[in-house]
Amino acid sequence: MTHSPIWHPFTQHALFPRMRPIASAKGAWLMDADGTPVFDAISSWWVTTHGHCHPAIVAAIRDQAGRLDQVIFAGYSHEPAEDFARRLMARVPDTLTRVFFSDSGSTSVEVALKMALGHFHHRGEARHRVIVLQNGYHGDTVGTMSTGETGAFTQPYEPLLFAVDRLPFPSEGHEQATIDALEALARRSDTAALLIEPLVQGAAGMRCYRPEVLVEMAAICARYGVLLIADEVMTGWGRTGRFLACDHAEVRPDILCLSKGITGGHLPLAVTLCREEIFQSHWSTDRRRTFFHSSSYTANPIACAAAAANLSIWEDEPVQSRIDAVSALQAEAVSRLAGVKGLTGVRSLGTILAAEIGPPREGYMAEITPELMGFFQSRNLLIRPIGQTVYLLPPYCSTGDELAACHDAIAEAADAFG
Repeated sequence: MTHSPIWHPFTQHALFPRMRPIASAKGAWLMDADGTPVFDAISSWWVTTHGHCHPAIVAAIRDQAGRLDQVIFAGYSHEPAEDFARRLMARVPDTLTRVFFSDSGSTSVEVALKMALGHFHHRGEARHRVIVLQNGYHGDTVGTMSTGETGAFTQPYEPLLFAVDRLPFPSEGHEQATIDALEALARRSDTAALLIEPLVQGAAGMRCYRPEVLVEMAAICARYGVLLIADEVMTGWGRTGRFLACDHAEVRPDILCLSKGITGGHLPLAVTLCREEIFQSHWSTDRRRTFFHSSSYTANPIACAAAAANLSIWEDEPVQSRIDAVSALQAEAVSRLAGVKGLTGVRSLGTILAAEIGPPREGYMAEITPELMGFFQSRNLLIRPIGQTVYLLPPYCSTGDELAACHDAIAEAADAFG
């Protein structure tokens, strides 16, 4: 490949001067420009659910592109958005009655934060503080960086960030400390919302906590009138074994953020859903109470058609059975990998499997990371470690043999680098 002018995301080009060109994809596999297949073990950054280039979604995109490509979504609407929103309602808690479209996981969380603060502002309540979990990640916009963990991701931008209240992560044996800290913060009169990744913190290294903790946190929020915002950008669409991670705890968030798997991984789209009273607090003949958020491509018809086709797959194909099969294979691998020297913290939740390679290192900036990335790429596996944490988050069409090859590679990496 000739010199490229592209600046790639989350990439230090001094360490990774060349990107591997991908020419095509099908199912759980990518094909590079040389014709070499690469197994997509992390669903191309957690977005591909049913497999690449699913025929039903591709057909919906082609059909919609020939009929209506784009229209402003202020003052106008269209059937792909209306159809998707109506059908999505059948899969989320019935307390969520309104759907706001945006373009990415980051923007869906930005929308959620603005909804929450706007809600209390229009009700005349001076609530503006946001509570988050330590080590969280909610996106890369200024607002979502503010709510994420501070560190290498955010240090250059600290003058732009707003303050939040942070809870200790509810790891096993430390759950009560999290609950007590939340209780103390939630009772404050200026607390507006608790923003969390339910059950799994993705970018923190697939850190998991029990559903019972989520139940307790939701109860505290309800007790003090604090809005619970569930960032299910990664955990939604079946990744944890259920459609939503909140489903494991039967928790109904006040605001729900969805993206990544929303179109099956084919096009960018996101939604933020909320309870009716949040919408009603903005309802007024006073235009100053309008919810002031949008992008030029809000609810793009082609992306909405892909999302609707994705829902049809969930309705017409045995998606849950596929999720259950992948989840079972990951759970079976835990006992095997737990005995591998150099691997620690082997765990799974639904379709996710994760472990740490070697002794504790410096988190995301661990020096071992580039070596691990190169190791897996040399095996034609798209596995992108988070620091020393190696994880699998595969498409639901993945087979037992494909996942076994990934498990073998993780064991091999532990032997080489652990």
